[in-house]
Amino acid sequence: MKRMITAALLLGASLTAMAMPEAFIEDVHYTSTSKRLATSDENIVEVIELFSYSCPHCFRLDPQIQKWKETLPENVTFIHVPAIFRDSWMELAKVFYTAEVTGDLEMLHPLLFNAIHVEKRRLLTEEQLLDFVAEQGIDREMFKKTMGTMTVKSKVRKALVLSQTSGITGVPAMVVNGKFRTSSPEAGGMKEMLDVVDFLIQKESN
Repeated sequence: MKRMITAALLLGASLTAMAMPEAFIEDVHYTSTSKRLATSDENIVEVIELFSYSCPHCFRLDPQIQKWKETLPENVTFIHVPAIFRDSWMELAKVFYTAEVTGDLEMLHPLLFNAIHVEKRRLLTEEQLLDFVAEQGIDREMFKKTMGTMTVKSKVRKALVLSQTSGITGVPAMVVNGKFRTSSPEAGGMKEMLDVVDFLIQKESN
């Protein structure tokens, strides 16, 4: 009797495994990068979200990202990178990295999204963006001076290179450990994209 029960349980487990997909499929739900992209620490799984403040999909995804990144394992580091595909995105990237240096990013990040997509403000040029920053109580001249530092210029240059070499064609997109990339169209939706990233994190952690 015990053998029959054990056999039944094993059969049930086998059928369940057959009914559920074991994994997401490469070249369907995600793609390998053409070459391994540099990461900061080989002992950490690095997850990058490439985004733009101008992108409505990134705006809608951001609240999910904020909640999701709190669930990531300790061996994972999450990095926002502003993609750069046009001149106005370059200006937004400069503001992003300047705010990161000055310690104002946590405040400015949601405000920029809200200004562009809810208030419908045109924040395309450096002057427009500096005016917006000043409206938030940040010293305009200090922010502008920081924007011109080598630290910020270097970060913007790296974001530009990643935008060009990662193989992404739109945002939001995710790069996992410099090896894999995925996007909402590939994964089948924004939530599904995060599920694919969770799968890739597990794959890279094994």
